Amino acid sequence: MNLNSQQLQAINSPLGYNLVIASAGTGKTSTIVGRIANLIKNGTPPEEILLLTFTNKASIEMIERVAKLFSKDIAKKIEAGTFHSVSYRYLKKRNPKLILKQEADIKTLFRTIHEKRDFSKMVSELATPYTSKYLYEIYNFYQNIELEKSFGDWVEENREEHSIFADVYEDIVSEFEETKRELGFMNFNDLLLRMRESLDVSRPKFVEVLVDEYQDTNLLQDSLISKLQPDSLFCVGDYDQSIYAFNGASIEIIGSFKTKFPDANVHTLTKNYRSTKPILDLANRVIEKNERLYEKSLEVTKTSPNYLPKLLKFEELFEQYDGIADEVRKSRTPREEIAILFRNNSSADGIEGALRKFGIPAKRRGGRGLFETREVKALLDIYTLLQNQKDMMAFIHIFEYGKGIGASIAKELFEGLKKLGKGDLYRGFYSPDRNISNPFEKGRTSTQLLLTDYFQELGTVSRFRHLEFPDSFLSNPILKHPRLSEDGAVLLYEFRKLLRDFSAVKSPVKAIETIGNGPVYRYITRSLIHERSKLQSGEISKEKGEEARDNIWNRAKIIKKLSMSYNEHISFLNAMILGSKDLTSGEGVNLLTVHASKGLEFKEVYILDLMDGRFPNKRLATQNGGIEEERRLFYVAVTRAREKLFLSFAKIDKQKKKEFEPSQFLYEGKLI
Repeated sequence: MNLNSQQLQAINSPLGYNLVIASAGTGKTSTIVGRIANLIKNGTPPEEILLLTFTNKASIEMIERVAKLFSKDIAKKIEAGTFHSVSYRYLKKRNPKLILKQEADIKTLFRTIHEKRDFSKMVSELATPYTSKYLYEIYNFYQNIELEKSFGDWVEENREEHSIFADVYEDIVSEFEETKRELGFMNFNDLLLRMRESLDVSRPKFVEVLVDEYQDTNLLQDSLISKLQPDSLFCVGDYDQSIYAFNGASIEIIGSFKTKFPDANVHTLTKNYRSTKPILDLANRVIEKNERLYEKSLEVTKTSPNYLPKLLKFEELFEQYDGIADEVRKSRTPREEIAILFRNNSSADGIEGALRKFGIPAKRRGGRGLFETREVKALLDIYTLLQNQKDMMAFIHIFEYGKGIGASIAKELFEGLKKLGKGDLYRGFYSPDRNISNPFEKGRTSTQLLLTDYFQELGTVSRFRHLEFPDSFLSNPILKHPRLSEDGAVLLYEFRKLLRDFSAVKSPVKAIETIGNGPVYRYITRSLIHERSKLQSGEISKEKGEEARDNIWNRAKIIKKLSMSYNEHISFLNAMILGSKDLTSGEGVNLLTVHASKGLEFKEVYILDLMDGRFPNKRLATQNGGIEEERRLFYVAVTRAREKLFLSFAKIDKQKKKEFEPSQFLYEGKLI
C-alpha cells in the first residue's frame, strides 16, 4: 500500500488506545485498511478483529480492499459492519428466530398505543402533549443518549414543561416495549440495547476493535465499545465532521478520548488528496471559527485544476433553482459526477423540478427508494406475516388495504384471530375456539393514564352468505366484527388460503412467486393501480394505469431477483431490512442533503439556499449541536467537491413574501 508518513505512523502504532484525527479527504479508509493489514501480518487472527463502520457500504469496501492484500478467505473472517449489523449477526447466532422490523412498522405500533390515551382529559397551560410521531422520536433519542434514567424521569428533567405528562409517556413506552417483546419485534435501537445486555453475560474476544467515523458515535454505541473490552482500540474520525447531534451523536466522545484514555496515542492526518487549494482554503476559513479539539489543518496535495469557488446570486428563490439547473445543463462534467447539496429536504423539490424542466435526469438519495414504495412494502409484509404469524404490523399493513378497514380495525382483527387460535393465527383461521363468541375484548382502563373504556357490539355473519364462503370460514367469529366490510372479509378468506398453501413453499424465490401471483397481492396492486390512474380531475387515465402496473411488476421482479441469492426465508427478509437504507436507484445528477453526502465526493458540487435561517438553519441549530454543528455541516458540504464548487443564495421568496440575508458562512468564507 502507498501510504504517507502520517498514515504509516498511525498504522504502526502499538496495541492500546489509538485515535486518528482524519480530516476530510485525507485517506482514512486507506489508513484503516493499512491498520488491519498490519495486524494480520503481525499475527492477529482475522476473526479477532472487529471493524465498526457508519454504513455497511463502507465496511464492504474496506473488507474488499483487505481481500486484495491477502485473500477473500482471510478477509471474510473479519467481523465487520455497522454497530447494528454486527449486533444483529451476534444476536441471531443466539436466537435464529430474531425478527427485525422496519422503522415505519415500529412507529405504527407505537401510534396504536399512543392513540389509546385520551389527552383531552389532561390540560396543560405550558405544553400540548407530544404527537405519537414526535414522542417516538424523543424516545428514540433518549435511548441513544441516556444509559441510566427511566424515560419518565428523563422527560421531567429535560422537558420540564411536559412533566405533567411524564407518567403517561412512561406508560406508553412501557406498553410499547412489552408489546414488542410479546410480538417478537426488534428495531435498530433494540439491536444495540440487547447486544449490550448480552455482553454482560458473555463477551466475544477481539484483539482490536476499529471504529470508523468515531465522531458520530452516541453514548449507547460508546457504551457497547466499552462493554466489548478489547485489548486494543483504534478509532478514526474528524471532530469537524460531527454532524449527527440530532441522532444523539456526541462530539464530546471524540473530544474526551485523551481524558478517558490518558495513555492514548493521537495521530493526525492532514494531507488532503481530494480537493483543490481554493476549495480547502474556503473550508479552513469557515471551520476554524469552531473550537479546535485537536490541533490540525488541511494540507493541499492536489495542485490542479484551480477553479475558484463561485458564488451564484439570485433575486428570487425559484430563479435560483432554474439558474443552477441551467449551470448543470451547460456543464461538461458527467452527470453522475455532479452533486447538488442542501441543508433541508424542502429545497430538494424546487431543484428537482427545475432539472426536470431542462430534461436533466437526477436521483434523490434518501428520497423515495425501492423499499419505500407501497407495492414492495406490501409484498414483503405478506411474506413476513406468512413467515411470522405474530407480526401484527405486517397484518395491519396488509388488511388496511381492504375497503372500509383502517389500522385500528385491522389491529382488532389480528388480536381477535390470535384469541380465537389461543395465540396461533393459523388456528384462529382454521380451528377457532367455538367457545369464544366475542373475540374483541376491551382493553385495560385507567383514568390517571388516560385509558378509556372500549365496547364493541357484534355484527352477524349472515351478511357475508352471498360471498359463498365455505361453512368452515363463514362460522368463524372473526366475521362478527361490526365494521368488517365485504372486501375485508374476502381479503381475510384469501389470506387464510395463502397461509395454508405457504407451508409447502421452501425457498425465498418461490415465496415471492407465490405471493406475487396470489389474490391478496393482486388485490393490493389493483388498489394501487387504480389510485395511480387518477388524474387531478378525478378521471381515470388508462395510460397512467398501464404505467403504474408496469412499475409495480418491474419492482416485484427486482425483489424476486434479489431473493435468488438466499435459501432461507428469515435470512432474506432480514437482509431486505438491514440493506434497504444503503440502496439508491436511478441515474443522473445526485441530489442529497448534506447529511446524506457524508463520505461521498464529486467532481462538481453545488450548495443551495445559503441564506440565514436556511443554512445555517437557526431553528435546528438551537435544538441540536448549535451553530458549531451547522458550521460543521457547511464544512462537510464544501469538502465533498474535488474540483468545482458553486455556492448559491437568493434574496427573496416571492411565494412566502420573505426576504433573506446571505448565510453567515459566506461572510466567514470571505465570499462576500
